[in-house]
Amino acid sequence: MSSYKDPDLQQRQSEAAAAKKAALEKFRAASADPAVATRDATRAAVNEARSVRVAERQASREKLAVERAEQAIRSAELAARTQREAEKAEALIVAEKEELEASLKAEQKAARDTRYAARKAAKKERRRGY
Repeated sequence: MSSYKDPDLQQRQSEAAAAKKAALEKFRAASADPAVATRDATRAAVNEARSVRVAERQASREKLAVERAEQAIRSAELAARTQREAEKAEALIVAEKEELEASLKAEQKAARDTRYAARKAAKKERRRGY
């Protein structure tokens, strides 16, 4: 038969408690080490510097975004002004064309009226015979 004897419940509990106590002591000894404290302080300083750099980058990004927005507004205003000026110029060109067409039509009408009047006078002259 087997010569191995299973530990009883009380022995297993005491061994578990001793293992927990040993792990706790090991943790306390490691946390009380001055090298750990300096490492933690160094990490805290690095984290603080990192957070400052992140904040500076964020502020820089926000400033750049504001500048880009202002530039976009200025370019939109310039485009709108250019569009208005182009529309005014187009309106002037259209008005000049209409005026030119109106004067051309008036000249043509005057020439036509002159021809009609001459034709009518010639017709009258032929009827009268003199």
